Amino acid sequence: MFRTVTLTEELKSPLGLIAGNGSFPLEFVESAQRRGLSVVAVAHTGETDAEIERYVDQCTWVKVGELGKIIKTFKKAGVKQAFFAGGIKRIKLFGGVRLDLKGLSVLSKVRSVKDDAILRGIADEIEQNGIRVLSASILLENSVPSEGLLTSRALTAEEREDALVAWDAARAIGALDIGQSVVACEGIVTAVEAVEGTDAAIRRGAELAKNAGVVVKLCKPHQDLRFDLPAVGTKTIEVMAECGVTALVIEAGKSLILNRQAFVEKANNAKIAVLAAESKKYLLNQ
Repeated sequence: MFRTVTLTEELKSPLGLIAGNGSFPLEFVESAQRRGLSVVAVAHTGETDAEIERYVDQCTWVKVGELGKIIKTFKKAGVKQAFFAGGIKRIKLFGGVRLDLKGLSVLSKVRSVKDDAILRGIADEIEQNGIRVLSASILLENSVPSEGLLTSRALTAEEREDALVAWDAARAIGALDIGQSVVACEGIVTAVEAVEGTDAAIRRGAELAKNAGVVVKLCKPHQDLRFDLPAVGTKTIEVMAECGVTALVIEAGKSLILNRQAFVEKANNAKIAVLAAESKKYLLNQ
């Protein structure tokens, strides 16, 4: 069973942030600071936006795999609660990784190169050092969508049929820890996300469908909710609009919408339908 944490749990400064790529780390820091909480960040070279240094109380740069350095930084700063925000491109696993003794120890224990297993192993190692790992979503509750239509345009009957096909495929690849996103068009899966990420999968799927399609992005069935929640943002909508993809379905309660207001505005301007669904049944009834 994976833990979920609500804001009823007391958060104490400084919070530790393990920052990956994208805008999620910066949104996390802004949300923490609005609540009067300071943040000590560990940022990943070649992944994390350097802008983060301007907003956190302390920032230490590491390479992927330097787990010992992360733990040492947090312990020295007095961090008792840590959060993951932002992804690390999985293709980096094939190069540019610097495993220290802690990192090697985790890999030897988990005996897997799958994302979920590695992240759980890292979280367990951090917690063994007296630092609790929590879900970053507890500071971004407005970014976690409830079930329902998020845009002014609903899915058409054809888009809904493609979304149902993509939903089943996304559940299947999630169970195998392959990816979170699937593109479908005219009842056919045109792209499955792997190491390349969601945006690249959208482009590939739309190209095969001749600038059309629907995207479904779901949480993996056994995903630890403390990290790697499916995230979408304005860049997702920009890529969809550029490629002619017309609808997006995400999982209600288990997804993050980064910069939500701008995201919805951009989707409406592009006439892209966005729906958050808790289950395939809800999608069927739309």
